[in-house]
Amino acid sequence: MPRPGKIKVHIKNNRHAADTFPNTARGEEVFTITRERYAAAAEAFPDVAARLEAFIDWDTDHFAESMAAAEALVCWNLPTAELARVAPRLKWIHIIGAGVEHLTPMDWLPAGVQLVNNKGVHADKAGEFGAMALLMLHNAMPAVIANQAAAVYDSLYSPSIAGKTVLVIGVGSIGAAVARQAKALRLHVIGVSRHGNAVDGVDEMLTPAGLETVLPRADFVFVATPLTAETRNLISRRRLDLLKPGAALVNIGRAPVVDYAALAEKLRGGELSGAILDVFEQEPLPADSPFWRVPNLLVTPHISADDGNQYVALTLRLFFENMRRYLNREPLENQVRPDLGY
Repeated sequence: MPRPGKIKVHIKNNRHAADTFPNTARGEEVFTITRERYAAAAEAFPDVAARLEAFIDWDTDHFAESMAAAEALVCWNLPTAELARVAPRLKWIHIIGAGVEHLTPMDWLPAGVQLVNNKGVHADKAGEFGAMALLMLHNAMPAVIANQAAAVYDSLYSPSIAGKTVLVIGVGSIGAAVARQAKALRLHVIGVSRHGNAVDGVDEMLTPAGLETVLPRADFVFVATPLTAETRNLISRRRLDLLKPGAALVNIGRAPVVDYAALAEKLRGGELSGAILDVFEQEPLPADSPFWRVPNLLVTPHISADDGNQYVALTLRLFFENMRRYLNREPLENQVRPDLGY
């Protein structure tokens, strides 16, 4: 039976600041749900939109008064203290990112309130970035870029990438999209996930228990896993030692999954041929960070999986689809498991 009456939705945007998300002015432009963007997305869901009363806000300007009646919240972060008291009617929260480690531990989540993430929104863009990253590393582009800056003309020839092996760690929607692009480039794809179940486009799947058996086979390691207790320091110094000479690494997951200090040492020593890092523990990466000057390392500013033109549209489509499920008393998609942290 459909739910009766209007549903109050609170949409919490964040003003950009160095210590939050988004942390740049351009990021604020990309990720802000404006009234115009909301209305444009609602046109594809007229039956659902007619049932909603959306309040679009900034930071916590009117959070407490609006949340007193809200049944749904769309946000990146939120004040979690005494949420059950502040938002007694709240039933579900849509986080506009895929990673939710910034909300852990989730002991603040009131009983009966569902938390969902933005899984799926990032896949197409991340897959394209993955193909670019693999090709750049294979073709020594970090060295080519450094040579250009130094006015050095050096012929760095590369063979075809076909037949190389990529190890994708974290084969969720993002990792699977990278795997599909890698197969299109005719790479051999090995995937690692918590469950180890078969995934289309992945030649071999295994659980983290088998990680050390396949690291020595990888020409490329592509990290796309969320940050959890199980994945923290998953690619440790000892595991980096298992990589073959000349292997390369990409991380678009979360920085603490990889031992960056050990990675930098291996790049400086020439043991690894290159790396592309899109995520760091401190973002924006400070100007005095040594990572700016590590040889054969490309720093990208957390842009690998976010569509600069369509991010909000894709997010709101997922929200409206889930709202239809909520109105029809059906299970929501992308439910986060608080015990796993993703």
